[in-house]
Amino acid sequence: MSCCPDTSDELAWANLSRRRFLTGLAAASASLLVPGVWNGLAHASTPTQPAIDLPGGDLPRELTFHHTHTEEELHIVYWRTGSYVPEALDAVNRFLRDFRTGDQVSIDPHLLDVLHTLALATGTQSPFHVISGYRSPQTNASLRKRRRGVARNSQHLRGRAIDVRLEDVDTTTLRDTAIALGRGGVGYYKKSRFVHVDTGPVRTW
Repeated sequence: MSCCPDTSDELAWANLSRRRFLTGLAAASASLLVPGVWNGLAHASTPTQPAIDLPGGDLPRELTFHHTHTEEELHIVYWRTGSYVPEALDAVNRFLRDFRTGDQVSIDPHLLDVLHTLALATGTQSPFHVISGYRSPQTNASLRKRRRGVARNSQHLRGRAIDVRLEDVDTTTLRDTAIALGRGGVGYYKKSRFVHVDTGPVRTW
């Protein structure tokens, strides 16, 4: 009799569990695309809006961030006992401000739900490394002059987008997991090694 578990069996079980998890996420996400439901969720941006149902039931939802430009870090429990935590959302608004101008807006709480779900699905132990959060109109216009691929009406302008990477998850895996959720836009930037996610219309690039 072997003294150790069969590694191949453990791997197969882990892969099965992950497939089941992603299947459940896809089903939950599909329900958000019902006309009249998705639009209401996507445009809401205050802590009084209803939270999206996520795996984990009533367990608190938390996130950890590291900002690649300011070197700031943030760990928050942004949702507990069935509602968003206003103080945590305020902290997110400050953290994801336009670091070039200092301007800030209310970040869509459902963007946090997308990140939280990505963390669960990938099993990451890394903070989300933030490349870009909110962008002021001035910053967006400046970036459009210097870089290709910066949208005139970017979701970053509305506090509904974030560019991130995870140090312990391959960027293609992060992209594919985000696409599987079907909760908004997903952009893949291979050379810069980050993924854009937003709560706007479902699309990829």
